[in-house]
Amino acid sequence: MSREYPIIGITGSSGAGTTTVRRSFERMFLREDVHAAMVDGDAFHRYTRDDLQRMFREEPERKDELSHFAVEANLLDRLEGLFIEYGEHGTGTFRHYIHAEDKQKIEAGYRIGTFTEWQSLPCGTDLLFYEGLHGGLVTHEYDIARHVDLLVGVAPTMNLEWIQKIDRDTKLRGYSQEAVIDTILGRMDDYVRYIQPQFSRTHINFQRVPTVDTSNPFEVQDIPTDAESFVVIRFRDPSTVDFPWLLAMIKDAFMTRPHTLVVPGARMSLAMELILAPLVRHLLAQRRFR
Repeated sequence: MSREYPIIGITGSSGAGTTTVRRSFERMFLREDVHAAMVDGDAFHRYTRDDLQRMFREEPERKDELSHFAVEANLLDRLEGLFIEYGEHGTGTFRHYIHAEDKQKIEAGYRIGTFTEWQSLPCGTDLLFYEGLHGGLVTHEYDIARHVDLLVGVAPTMNLEWIQKIDRDTKLRGYSQEAVIDTILGRMDDYVRYIQPQFSRTHINFQRVPTVDTSNPFEVQDIPTDAESFVVIRFRDPSTVDFPWLLAMIKDAFMTRPHTLVVPGARMSLAMELILAPLVRHLLAQRRFR
């Protein structure tokens, strides 16, 4: 039996490229006339930026345990509660976390690193779309993954992920390179404990692999372009995938394992459209109507 209101989750680390995947979904939703409730995982952080900086000054030994990856630093009970409520009723509450890129909200008076007020999701949506760090999280206390109907992982190779994060946080968010590297190293334990296991629970993973030298990700360098990379796409259930059709539709695509398709980086958007649009249609077709 299908869920009354489907939930799609995009999970991946900060700087991994989940926002690019989100934009592909947004274009798809517009074309397919799908009305989605869009939820950002950063909105479920427990602390504002000022709160964290104050805590780090007062208790510097807690810095590593309070990374955004950590369970303790997030309102995961509210996130899981939202997924449960939306799946049953199509309702729930959410808020926004203010990043430096959120120009409109900053102009409206919000400060970077703070939250908007909690508010109700829009009425009459077809599905919930979540992009964040914990869409596939499972711990002794939480099982968020079981509420997600389509879980997509975005996991570049580790060095590329770090290069992308350093580039974004220095150019868009005003951090020094040293500060970003310190953040990466400080939350490594939480990355291994909470983020990486999620990629074994996803229905589909997209992993971008560069074809240029990224052996020292902490050296200042340009992000490898799409033309300088391949995308490795792993399907949890290959029996549901028409690989011959995908190979025919995506030029220069090839398979490396029975569940793994590789496409040129420049054709990632096309591959996502071909793979994900039918899955979204299927989710909506299976909805139970009262």
